[in-house]
Amino acid sequence: MYLQNQKMQNFFPVPNEIFSLGLTDGEILVYTFLMRCEDRKTYKCHPSYATICEAIGRSKNSVKKYVQGLEKKGLIFTEPTKVNTKDGRVHNGSLCYTILPIRDVIERHYEMQLEMARLESARAKAQEKLERYDKKYRKTAV
Repeated sequence: MYLQNQKMQNFFPVPNEIFSLGLTDGEILVYTFLMRCEDRKTYKCHPSYATICEAIGRSKNSVKKYVQGLEKKGLIFTEPTKVNTKDGRVHNGSLCYTILPIRDVIERHYEMQLEMARLESARAKAQEKLERYDKKYRKTAV
């Protein structure tokens, strides 16, 4: 039993839903790494870009792009942190990442898809009206 519990400590859950959100492979890598690092009570973590780069094998610019994508899609929230040195100077620290509840993310994702479908339907109806108008008035104008 001890060995089985010991092995289970090397795992963390990843929601199946992330595969239906249109994430890039890099965004999935960063998201899962942040989940691995997060404090399960606060849903926060603060790995540096260098740490994330080393873990997933991507460049700093790529990691920044993936983080921005995850924020835009509502999966994470980031906050800048400050570090006080011993001599009293203040420096920028790592970002503090908050992993947002996946249920809320999924709900927003489906709402956005529904809104896009509504807009596409309205666009198609307007296009049909325009075509009928053109047919009707082009004949009389010629």
